[in-house]
Amino acid sequence: MKLSFSTNAYTRHSVFTAVERIAAVGYQGLELLADSPHIFPPTFSNYELQRLRELVRKSAITVTNINANTAVGYYGRSFWEPLFEPSLANPDDAARRWRLDYSRKCIDIAHQLGAPFVSVTSGCMLPGIEPEQSLVYLRSSLKELVKYAENFSIGIGIEYEPGLLISSCDELACFLEEFDSPFLGANLDLGHSHVLGEDHRDVIARLGDKIFHIHLEDIRHRKHYHLIPGLGDMHFPAIISTLEQAEYDGYLTVELYTYTNNPDEAARRALSYLQKLPFRTAKEKKLCA
Repeated sequence: MKLSFSTNAYTRHSVFTAVERIAAVGYQGLELLADSPHIFPPTFSNYELQRLRELVRKSAITVTNINANTAVGYYGRSFWEPLFEPSLANPDDAARRWRLDYSRKCIDIAHQLGAPFVSVTSGCMLPGIEPEQSLVYLRSSLKELVKYAENFSIGIGIEYEPGLLISSCDELACFLEEFDSPFLGANLDLGHSHVLGEDHRDVIARLGDKIFHIHLEDIRHRKHYHLIPGLGDMHFPAIISTLEQAEYDGYLTVELYTYTNNPDEAARRALSYLQKLPFRTAKEKKLCA
């Protein structure tokens, strides 16, 4: 397992500054926010993408995931209440098509930057439409999106979250069983699991090899507020041990969008805490074998 940091903590800075600072802190990888003010596909130019690719190369850091969960850039504002809309399950055909086109562009960006995964959400439950019908739209959208992702060998990781259409491990696991594709899996946020009161051991066992990428943060009193690891109630040594037993060897991406006022300090404190935990990389395990 390797440590990564999400640029969504740096939304008061450009994506270029975010890459430089995350690399300077010492992370092996970084997750890129595919939204304003970072990489919003409708407005992020080819020139900027090439500049970003070169910066990532020079920084000797790996792009672990393209975070395509939100789209506040769609509304032309810095914040809008329906954070995850328009989603892949939106009942409006034009809005749903916009999200599909946006998500395909995120796959293109992932391919350009060498990122293996793109994360998405199921979207909100909207007034006037039953959840069962929303799931019909979501299935249809994902069939199209996964087919496109297969062309580039990019995995699509669904992130469940309390309050969304797919809001728990059980719901996500059942949904994934409907698809027969190695390119659709989970972008697992273990903080969300903690908020829901799920046992991390059950979650990791249930999702198994469908876990493509992991978001990590701490949680206190089951309130959905992302904290620097070590400041909440989550038992990280036990989580790391369970992931090792499950032979997860991907990235753990620290997601601290709640610390935009001082992302450098948050990134450093998180790294300092997590590096003290007893986990090893696959290479280190082989050397000890």
